[in-house]
Amino acid sequence: MDRTQYLSKEEVRHFTSKNDWLAWRTFLISWCLLLAVFWMVDSWTNPLTILLAVVLLAGRQLGLAVITHECGHTTFFKTRVLNRVVGQLLAANPVFSDMHSYARGHANHHRFAGTHKDTDLSNYQAYPVSRDSFKRKLTRDLTGQTGYKLLRYVLNQAAQVFSTNPQTRARAWPFVQQLLVNLVFALLLGWLFSPWAYLLWLAAFMTSYMLIVRIRQVAEHAAVPDLYDPDPRKNTRTTIPRWWERLLFAPNFVNYHLEHHFMASVPCYRLRELHQLLRTRGAYDGTPIFHGYGEVLRHAVN
Repeated sequence: MDRTQYLSKEEVRHFTSKNDWLAWRTFLISWCLLLAVFWMVDSWTNPLTILLAVVLLAGRQLGLAVITHECGHTTFFKTRVLNRVVGQLLAANPVFSDMHSYARGHANHHRFAGTHKDTDLSNYQAYPVSRDSFKRKLTRDLTGQTGYKLLRYVLNQAAQVFSTNPQTRARAWPFVQQLLVNLVFALLLGWLFSPWAYLLWLAAFMTSYMLIVRIRQVAEHAAVPDLYDPDPRKNTRTTIPRWWERLLFAPNFVNYHLEHHFMASVPCYRLRELHQLLRTRGAYDGTPIFHGYGEVLRHAVN
């Protein structure tokens, strides 16, 4: 998919330009929505709002993961310093992630997408799968089994900070940082809302967030026309979400994944505009564009 076939040089410059105002607006909206969920539960504490919070917070966690992804690409803010500091401290760490190691691995995903060397193939190459298989995956996610494995890994790696090997201690620091940032976050939530508020964040991360991440992965690359074709129209999918799906599965325009693979240097806040332009120019003629994540799952789960 040659971008010069669809975009002029001026349009490429426009779409790849970074805008700190748009970046800060995206970041602040993400955090304001996140805190609004805690305010809702604190104001009307009952089983229904607690359950709703565990679901909604997972979507907010994905929003932070998307900002981590953007900062890892250095496409969010204009300066590397802002991308590095905001992306690591205020986006990656709260969701137990390290932006720098993620960015290194993710670069290989882009480099080898559409080939057998794609480093993320294990997340989606088995699709389409049977309903029974998918139900087993959902059960592991919603019962906390997937999240527990991830948190146990973080804790085990952080414990290496006590190693006598300097290199091992250095590798442990990002995991220690994740725990420290979450400790500060827990204290902040306890001060602003209730002492137990952070438990909702942890419960969402270990259950509904794992499910939402899995569905996002399915939507992006599973059961595509040809997983081993380098053309992103063949190996990647864009999904047009319903309004409520944007809260859970598609915060910060992460649903425009085909456009992201078409030109990874485009910030997330310009992806929808790029999608609309490419569509008017016939770039998606013959390319399936799904509407809603239910449609994607019906396609990917037999």
